[in-house]
Amino acid sequence: MKLLLPFLIAALPVASVAQSQSGVAPGVAIPKTTEVLVIQTARQGVTPQQIMAVMPSEIRATVKLYFDGKIRQWYSRGDGKGVVVLVEAKTEDEARALMETLPLAKEQLMNYEYVPVGPLMPLRALMGARAQGTIVPREPL
Repeated sequence: MKLLLPFLIAALPVASVAQSQSGVAPGVAIPKTTEVLVIQTARQGVTPQQIMAVMPSEIRATVKLYFDGKIRQWYSRGDGKGVVVLVEAKTEDEARALMETLPLAKEQLMNYEYVPVGPLMPLRALMGARAQGTIVPREPL
């Protein structure tokens, strides 16, 4: 177990680079997108007062999407510059269509960055053949 943590820490940068490149080398597994991370920031020139005027309807619409299972989690950014939302979507387009239904998007007050995310692929390698769906016979005791 002591060797597992250094391996994961060492593998994270490699996995991030491999997953972010469009021309991925053959044999490198790309994770299946399970959610889309949406980063919202105010457009340049938009005032906090403009955003706060829309906020009551934005909150109601966001909570409804949460109850409908469309939004998994949402957070305020630690720097106070916006919101981060984890959307239950398989593609960026699906997440974009959902986010465009919200009042802040309709008023064109925010910029949106969409980041598809999925399981960390080096973890599958650590799980061995069983994680790949291959049945491994047990050796007799």
